Amino acid sequence: MLDCNACNKGISAARADRRYRPRFVVDDDRRRPGETGDRRSVQSRPGPDRGAFMELTENDRQSLNEVPHPALPPGSNLYGSTKIFPDYQARDGECYLTLVHGIAHESSVSFVAILQATRALRKGFESVLYFYGPGAMNTMATRGFPHTGDSAFPGEHNINHQIETFIKEGGKVYVCRFGLSLHGLREEDVIDGVIPAHPLDIQDCVIEYTRRGAIINSTFMF
Repeated sequence: MLDCNACNKGISAARADRRYRPRFVVDDDRRRPGETGDRRSVQSRPGPDRGAFMELTENDRQSLNEVPHPALPPGSNLYGSTKIFPDYQARDGECYLTLVHGIAHESSVSFVAILQATRALRKGFESVLYFYGPGAMNTMATRGFPHTGDSAFPGEHNINHQIETFIKEGGKVYVCRFGLSLHGLREEDVIDGVIPAHPLDIQDCVIEYTRRGAIINSTFMF
């Protein structure tokens, strides 16, 4: 009669043995110039609850070894550092208006726009951020999971922190009330210091800052 317990123990032992055994070896003769020591590469060990490694096929190994990589160690310089244009500073009374129509976390549009507005502020411009349409959701203080303020992933609160920094350093932030309503967002949940604005204000804001000769950075995400 088949002893199932013995079989299971044997299978578990075999899996455990296979789990911590090197899966592939990069041939020593494929070292890069000046490299010493062997290049045996062992996949990182999984946690005890992740099961055994997937075996590499012959094609996997062949493709892996065709071009040694990564070719450069961390810290390698790949790009030049020459700045072409002067680091302009604001003249007296100059303004910089940033319009943001980007969805939080769906791309870098909103975050980079806030960083640009912050840089303009530090150059001495009267810097203003205006969030409208889906951009309104960037201004939510209730971001977080499982509780507000908890970052469920690294960087979830980058936008919040940068808006708070912008306001703290003297910038002005507007958010369109209609943009809030489009997504069921409550005015009472916007970040401290953000100024809710009437739906018709977006156009008049652009007119006002255009007449004042402002630099206008309009960012838009579909």
